[in-house]
Amino acid sequence: MSYEAIAIFMFVSMMLMLLTGQRVFAAIGIVSSLAALLLWGDGAVEMPFNAAFKLFNWYPLLTLPLFIYMGYILSESGIADDLYRMFHVWFGGLKGGLAVGTILLMVVISAMNGLSVAGMAIGATIALPEMLKRGYDKIMITGVVQAGSSLGILVPPSVVLVLYGMIARQPVGKLWLAGAIPGLMMATLFIIYIVVRCKLQPHLGPTVPPEDRNLSKAEKWKLLRAGITPFFIFFFMTGLFLMGVTSLVESSAVGASTATIAAWTRNRLNRKVIEETIRKTLGISCMFMWVILAALGFGAVFDGIGAARAIESLFITNWDLTPWEVLIMMQLSYLVMGMFLDDTAMLIIVAPLYVPLVILLGFDPIWYGVLYTITCQIAYMTPPFGYNLFLMRAMAPPEITLMDIYRSIIPFVMVMTLALVLVMVFPQIAMWLPNYVYSR
Repeated sequence: MSYEAIAIFMFVSMMLMLLTGQRVFAAIGIVSSLAALLLWGDGAVEMPFNAAFKLFNWYPLLTLPLFIYMGYILSESGIADDLYRMFHVWFGGLKGGLAVGTILLMVVISAMNGLSVAGMAIGATIALPEMLKRGYDKIMITGVVQAGSSLGILVPPSVVLVLYGMIARQPVGKLWLAGAIPGLMMATLFIIYIVVRCKLQPHLGPTVPPEDRNLSKAEKWKLLRAGITPFFIFFFMTGLFLMGVTSLVESSAVGASTATIAAWTRNRLNRKVIEETIRKTLGISCMFMWVILAALGFGAVFDGIGAARAIESLFITNWDLTPWEVLIMMQLSYLVMGMFLDDTAMLIIVAPLYVPLVILLGFDPIWYGVLYTITCQIAYMTPPFGYNLFLMRAMAPPEITLMDIYRSIIPFVMVMTLALVLVMVFPQIAMWLPNYVYSR
């Protein structure tokens, strides 16, 4: 059997395993292990051993559980609820103000957690019922929560970019800095769309009644102090990193420590909060470690059979495509796969093939990591099987139907596509900040 046929057989086998509902790391790990044993016999048993040591020697991986812990301690202690109450009062007088506040909430949750699931859970349980109660259009606000939660995989500390950095062998610090400006740009585009849409159609986002937001100045400032804590933690943590005072791992420890202190000073650090935080942090962290371990084994098999070179030959030699045409084809393939798979599965399946090709074509792998992540955000919200669509269906109240969810994402997908095009045409949107910080 040719190496090309082996690569295709591995892809098909893995897709079939994933379609059975098997866990991602198990499906990928089983396929790569069997392929390695069939190709190299007993010597293949060294591959998981080497992959495990490579994983444990990767120092930036220590940031993963610390950032996840930071997000959960703020969420479980109710500090995220304080933040939304602050937005409720301060933005309630603006048409669509609660929707704008929800996007800002999602940005902060993303900066605390690095996962889209956390933003979706908080948005669906805190923001969505409140906006429905205030007479907001259910279709628009369903799209707001989905689009805002997708920022979790782009705004630092993005866990997806950690995984990309591990597989592509790129510095996580650069990837996080590269995702910061595009993530904030996308959030700004969402806000502009909401404000303009609600100005043209005021019934979609009515203002909060004056009696609910006309608090005394003392009460407003007290609410501001309560809600500003996550901003303080984030800027303190990233500020020390950007000034060179702390390393990446030390910054994550600063974030986790300050989040714990914030919960303690508000008398919210009880046994239940600690147990829930640790349980969820351990579950997510272990899941990602298993996924990375499986990805390393899968990548090693692909490197061994020369599949990356085969793809390069197909695109460049046989099809005679230009570098930009190849790049666009890669992005389209992510969109198609995103209809059926989550971001982790997509990355593990194609990153061992695409990243070497991106470097060969002369593109920056850091910049491409941002493109991949934005494309994942779009794929998350693309019917029929977008990841965020089903998360929203599981968490939304009964009056929001699946068809409402499908309709809600159309304008936001268009905004995200605009953001993707802007980053492709103007790479400095992503590359200016990491180049500036790392050149100092």
